[in-house]
Amino acid sequence: MKTGKNVLFITLIFILTSCATTTKFPTSSIVPAAEIVAKMKQDKNKNYAIEIIAKNLASPDRLSPPKNNYSVWMVTEKNETKNIGQLINKNAKKAVLKTTTPFKVVEIFITTEDQGDASYPTGNEISRVSFNK
Repeated sequence: MKTGKNVLFITLIFILTSCATTTKFPTSSIVPAAEIVAKMKQDKNKNYAIEIIAKNLASPDRLSPPKNNYSVWMVTEKNETKNIGQLINKNAKKAVLKTTTPFKVVEIFITTEDQGDASYPTGNEISRVSFNK
């Protein structure tokens, strides 16, 4: 009976984790203490739910040069770069961005910017991850 519960538990974990893709961002030379993870999964409407979790991220006004925010960008399969939001860093312990997009995501990257609603990245790139499927 115990073996059956273990198999069921392992199967459930596998099913839940196989639906989402989780990727860890490489260590940044600009904010080396930051631990950043991207999670992406496709929902029932064929949209992509994206969640970015950053721990130990320095406030952007403490960087050199100082900036106002961290902007998160995606690169689509058609090689278009789109601003998908900002990482709001209130207490330096954890910053989270959750968003949904109809575009297939190939890469996600984070930059420091003066304006959060920028149409294209102009600041320093913090880190970048690829989603290869």
